Amino acid sequence: MQVATGKSILNGIAIGPLRVYKKAAVQTSQASSLTPEEEWARFEAAREKAQEQLAGLYEKALDEVGEDNAAIFEIHQMMLDDDDYLEAVKGILDTQGATAEYAAETTGENFSAAFAAMDDEYMRARATDVKDISHRVVNILTGAGDAAMQDDQPAILVADDLTPSETVQLDKSKLLGFITRHGSSNSHTAILARTMNIPALIGVDFDDSWNGRTAVLDGYNHCVYIDPAQELLTAMEEKRRNDLKQEALLQNLKKKPNVTLDGKEIKVYANIGNAGDVGLVLQNDAQGIGLFRSEFIYLESEDFPSEDQQFAIYKRVVETMAGKKVIIRTLDIGADKQAAYFGLDKEENPALGYRAIRICLTRKEIFKTQLRAILRASAFGTVSIMFPMIISVREVRDAKDLLEECKAELKERGVAFGTVEVGIMVETPAAVMLADELAEEVEFFSLGTNDLSQYTLAIDRQNPKLDNFYDSHHPAVLRMIRHTIEAGHRHGCWVGICGELGADQTLTETFLRMGIDELSVSPSSILPLRKIIRGLDLSKPPETV
Repeated sequence: MQVATGKSILNGIAIGPLRVYKKAAVQTSQASSLTPEEEWARFEAAREKAQEQLAGLYEKALDEVGEDNAAIFEIHQMMLDDDDYLEAVKGILDTQGATAEYAAETTGENFSAAFAAMDDEYMRARATDVKDISHRVVNILTGAGDAAMQDDQPAILVADDLTPSETVQLDKSKLLGFITRHGSSNSHTAILARTMNIPALIGVDFDDSWNGRTAVLDGYNHCVYIDPAQELLTAMEEKRRNDLKQEALLQNLKKKPNVTLDGKEIKVYANIGNAGDVGLVLQNDAQGIGLFRSEFIYLESEDFPSEDQQFAIYKRVVETMAGKKVIIRTLDIGADKQAAYFGLDKEENPALGYRAIRICLTRKEIFKTQLRAILRASAFGTVSIMFPMIISVREVRDAKDLLEECKAELKERGVAFGTVEVGIMVETPAAVMLADELAEEVEFFSLGTNDLSQYTLAIDRQNPKLDNFYDSHHPAVLRMIRHTIEAGHRHGCWVGICGELGADQTLTETFLRMGIDELSVSPSSILPLRKIIRGLDLSKPPETV
């Protein structure tokens, strides 16, 4: 058995034969026997045909992946109209006496290299897009076409890279998954794969000997097994069957409201740690993202991520969610989440130490960099900002003041941003006791029940010796949750839960009877939770509360 690793685009399992796809080599001659004007006319005719093809792809994508994700093909059309791109093609024709196909191919390579060299991760991912449009024009000019990407046998497609055009044209009924050597998790191809619910790996080193061999693409563990042993194959087939059962449950519940039998509606959102989790959010039909743990962007970086780097990540998530709410928790670093480049001192009691909002309010440039990135992303969808570890009204006001400073700075730069809802994590007893005052400052509360339980019970949840003393259903914790819900509602705040208790199915009815408005849980917990909600009748007396 051979094992190769990569980066997962979607957590899923694909089992079947591998099909190694190679793009047909297109020969483009440089010297032309025509005049530059005649070659320009050839290029313009090919460009017009390419625009027609892209319009067709847009319509196809619109049906399969929705308007926001189909927009990439409108962007490709705009790229073909870009003055810089057209001037570069014309310059090669005029100065080198070249063919239109050579000029288009060379311009595509040059622009692609320029994008790939940029610091901005989002802009680097556009390298594939400009290569895609140039390749399309060259194919039209030469009359060439790529070798068939798929045949009648369902398979896992293996390729050096896939463009958005190639991805959307794939027959999903014949595509088990795909594996590429190149590509970016920020690319539109990756976004399309997640939206189309196709298991995929990028950054995988492969060779032609893979063609036709049996494989398991394991998106959960970021690897592919070639010629797997029977024991592994059996285990993976069982995992795949479980995934299919979840998908069947989804089809039964998809687009149905999360409403109890007596008519109470509740939002069911998803918790995510990075942009790669969005595929699971869509796969499980969450109504939004209730907790985007932004600290993982910092934990996965070697140095402080720039505003542009963060913006690219937030924008990708917001765009993929296509108008559904995305609640981004601001940096919650410290305690058990450490990044060396922050230079944080060792603390005797880090859970009660320098962390989260305390770092942000004392290292304001780090905080403002993140706030500007989030605000910029809000221009592309529905975004809410949530401040963690709040213990006072002053902290909320200071954080909101910094947010207003960032809005002013973006306005001065002429950068667009949308309307952003502001909320706080309620995860300390202090925040619970001040809930009435805090509710006047924000638009929503989200109960972080992990820390709230820890601080209420005075039990370190990282200490296994205390497991027997820890009670997540402790009456004090439940009373604090009830108090927070009631205080929030008194002042017009909606209230959700994003901690582990939100997924505790033994408490779902209790929380709904308390009046909770939203539950945000891991993507895998969404479907079972929705099933319970839709089977409850709150008009009847509870058996136990």
